[in-house]
Amino acid sequence: MDSKTIPILLVTANVGSIFEDPEQMLKIWTEEFLTTISRLDPKFIALHCQEVGGKNYEKSMKHVEDFINMIISSNELRLFDKARVYLDEDYSSAENFTALGNLYFIHESIKDILIWDFKDMKFIPVHEKEIHSGNIEAVVTKEKAKFPQDFFPECKWSRKGFLRTRWSLNGTVFDMVNIHLFHDASNFVAMEAFPSVYSKNRRRALEHTLERFHNDSYGRAPYFLFGDFNFRTDTDGVIKKLTDGLTTTRIQNNKNGDFTKLHYTDDDSQLILTVGKKEFKHSNHQSIFLQDTDAWLKEFDKELEAFENHVVEFDVTFPPSYPFEEKISEGTQYMLTRCPSWCDRVLLSHSAKKLVYEDKPVQYGIIGSNTCMGDHKPVYLRIDLIGNAEDYVINAMNTLNTSENKAPKSEDILTPNSITRYIYIKNIKNPVKIFRETAV
Repeated sequence: MDSKTIPILLVTANVGSIFEDPEQMLKIWTEEFLTTISRLDPKFIALHCQEVGGKNYEKSMKHVEDFINMIISSNELRLFDKARVYLDEDYSSAENFTALGNLYFIHESIKDILIWDFKDMKFIPVHEKEIHSGNIEAVVTKEKAKFPQDFFPECKWSRKGFLRTRWSLNGTVFDMVNIHLFHDASNFVAMEAFPSVYSKNRRRALEHTLERFHNDSYGRAPYFLFGDFNFRTDTDGVIKKLTDGLTTTRIQNNKNGDFTKLHYTDDDSQLILTVGKKEFKHSNHQSIFLQDTDAWLKEFDKELEAFENHVVEFDVTFPPSYPFEEKISEGTQYMLTRCPSWCDRVLLSHSAKKLVYEDKPVQYGIIGSNTCMGDHKPVYLRIDLIGNAEDYVINAMNTLNTSENKAPKSEDILTPNSITRYIYIKNIKNPVKIFRETAV
C-alpha cells in the first residue's frame, strides 16, 4: 500500500429482500460481497445497508446477527482487526426507527484511525471490534436522524432517514453518510410529469439533509454520501421514447371505470409496452434495459442534476441497480414492475472528491451482476484516499476551534437514555464487543 494513500471500498446495499429468504440468500449475498473485497483489496471498508432485517422486520430481525457474523468472521476479513457496526433495529420506536445499518472494517495495517464522538465533540481512538445494535439512540459515535414527519408522502410514517459517522483516517477527516429516500408508489403518478411528486419529495429530503451538513454544529467535513436514493428515471420521457409511433389503449377496470393498465401496440397490433400501477413490461425488456442502457436510458436519469452544486458522482457505466428479480434462478433479470433505475449511488461532496487520488484507477460498479442479490444490486466505489490531507482537517475542524466552549444545538445532542449490555461472540478469533442498547 502506498504510504500516502489508503485504498478504501464504499458499498451501498438495500438488503431488505434477502431477509425474505434468509436460509439461501444471506449466504449467496455474503459470498459475492466477500469475493468483491478479495478482488479489490481495500484496507478500509464501509458498507451501508438499508432495510436491515427486511420488510417484515419483526420476524426477520433475528437473522441480522447471523448476517453480521457471516461477514465479520469471514476469512476475507481476518486481517481487519478493527470494526464499528451500527444497526438501527428498534422497530418498536416508530419516531426513530430507520432500519439502517452502517458497517466499517479497518485493516490491521492502518494504525492512525479515529472516530468522532458527537456528544463530547472530539475524536477518539478506534480499537478492537464493536457492534451497536437494538436501540442505538444513545450511541455517541454516530448521528442518526429521521426525516420530519411532514416530509413523508401522504403523511404516512416511513423508515427513511440518514445515519452518519465521522472518521480521521491517517490524518484525513471525512464523514460517511448512509441515506434512504422515498420510493415511487405508482407508475401512473410517476409518469405524470418530471419531476414527479415522488421526485420532489426525494429532493426535499435530500436538500434538508445537505443543508444540515452545510450548517453543521460539529464543523464541516468532506462527506461520502451513499445509500438508496431511490432516484428514478424520467418515466414520462422513457415511455415516450419507447412508444414513439405506437398506439395507446387504456384498459378499463370493470368495477369503477378507472383504467388499470396502458397498452402500447405497433401497427401489427403487437403489444410492445404495458404500464400499470406496479407493472412496467416491455416486449424486449431484459435486453433493452440490461444492454447499453448508458447509451440511451442514462439521459433520463435526471434527479441528481438538482444537486450538482453540492455533490458529484463518478461516471456510471453499469446498468440500473433496481429492480432485479428476487428469485435465485432469475437474479440476472429485471422484475417487470418498474422502469429500471439507478436507485443506489455513491456520491461525494466536492471537497471529498479532492481527497480521491485519481492517478490510481477509480472503480464504480455493481456487485453480483450474474448472481441473485435481491431486488437491489449493491453498488460500490473503490478509490484511493489521500492521507494526511491537512488542509481538509483544518477546514473540517475550524468551526470547532472558534466555538470550542459553545454548546451545540440541543437537537443535535444524543442524550444517553438506555442501558447497555456487553456480549461476546465466541466463535470469532478476535472477540467482538457487542453493545446491545435497550430503551428504559
